[in-house]
Amino acid sequence: MAAVTKDERIGWLSGFSAYLLWGVFPLYFVLFQRTGALEVVAHRIVWSFVFCMLLLVALRGVRRFVGLWRDRRTALLLAAAGVLITLNWSLYVIGVLSGRTIEAALGYFINPLAAVAFGVVVFRERLRLLQKVALVFGALAVVVMVVAYGQVPWIALGLAASFASYSVVKKLVGAKVQAVDGLASETAVMVPLALGYLLFLAVRGAGSFSLSGYGALLATTGVVTAVPLLLFAVAARSIPMVGIGMLQYQSPVWQFLIGWLVFGEPMPASRWAGFVLVWIAIAVFIADIVLVVRAHRRALRS
Repeated sequence: MAAVTKDERIGWLSGFSAYLLWGVFPLYFVLFQRTGALEVVAHRIVWSFVFCMLLLVALRGVRRFVGLWRDRRTALLLAAAGVLITLNWSLYVIGVLSGRTIEAALGYFINPLAAVAFGVVVFRERLRLLQKVALVFGALAVVVMVVAYGQVPWIALGLAASFASYSVVKKLVGAKVQAVDGLASETAVMVPLALGYLLFLAVRGAGSFSLSGYGALLATTGVVTAVPLLLFAVAARSIPMVGIGMLQYQSPVWQFLIGWLVFGEPMPASRWAGFVLVWIAIAVFIADIVLVVRAHRRALRS
């Protein structure tokens, strides 16, 4: 097999670390039960931007960051990424704070399949037979959830669609934009809206932020949000979309276990049926990857 480059090794390690951190996020965000989901997201945006700008100052990258906005295409892609990741954050926090962590986990189980589908549409990547089978099982899982469970898993579908779209945008812009610059730009786009919402809450006396320990906890959302996203940005620049899709499976496993075993969320038979179909899709997809790798090794040896 061809030797893995240093950039690829860093990319795989960064991607693994990012999805591990995302997997245990429910344990962190459940601490904000007394705060509305949109307020938490607004704080994530503001404090992530502050954290990134401090990094840029320390790394002497402010001029490079400003220069990104001179390229119209890059600026539009970064703006789109900012909107998409904000939508993803909002759906995720709503899911955790409303007792729907398992549904959020379902979204991230579906997300790798969505990422592969986007890879086909946007990057003209070709699907092999087993990949097609995996996508069919993933679609069946959603149908079972809707018909048997009795409701559309809109948080799951929204999370899958928004992050798969975000992955595509990051792939398109990744080769030109460094990780810190990209996240700083994405949050900068949404900072005016986030600050406006926080000011609105403060004027009404409905905000949760203060100079107490809870206020400091809200401020940590910047670091907690930025670190895995920066790691993901590094991975998106270095490894293919299929690789990103594979790494994403570890995150929903942790989220599912936390929602089921720690938070005690219900798992009726219909929901189990949907998850089993998703897990079958994952197993088929992994089998396809293993077969391809083995065939590649045999071809190199011969």
